[in-house]
Amino acid sequence: MSRAVLSIGSNLGDRVGHLRTAVATLGDAVRVVSGVYETPPWGDADQPAYLNAAVLAVDPAATARDWLARARAAERAADRVRDPQRRFGPRTLDVDVIAVWDDAGEPVLSDDPELTLPHPRAHLRAFVLRPWIDIEPHGRLPGHGWLTDLLNAEPLAGDALELSPRPDLTLESDT
Repeated sequence: MSRAVLSIGSNLGDRVGHLRTAVATLGDAVRVVSGVYETPPWGDADQPAYLNAAVLAVDPAATARDWLARARAAERAADRVRDPQRRFGPRTLDVDVIAVWDDAGEPVLSDDPELTLPHPRAHLRAFVLRPWIDIEPHGRLPGHGWLTDLLNAEPLAGDALELSPRPDLTLESDT
């Protein structure tokens, strides 16, 4: 496999620092990072706002499982603790593998409960789609269609209005 889109988000502690940790942990595989968006919490409203972004990463040797391992390594680097009682609760860092394409450009499909590809709820989340559009304006979510069509469809059109671009925050290194 060679290309992956990952969604990164944080709503605890140094939120932008945690997003930068994710980008740094992914290392040389990172090709482009979206802008940062401040978003209301999804699924469990009783928590602080999130900062979200999307990452396009490339590594010809990486499998879908490798992308999952890298996502989890980034979460560990940000001291992520999973609360089994609160699935959509607050977190220092959440890194989701949204979609993976093989070296021929074909989407990788998986119904494994540990790694479902494409991500089973990505088409319902403005905080995933909007940053992804930043890095792939003509992108498509495998099995669902054009990112812009998904973002503008009901009920996401309302959610998209709640995303606040944060041009004052950048994730890419200055070096």
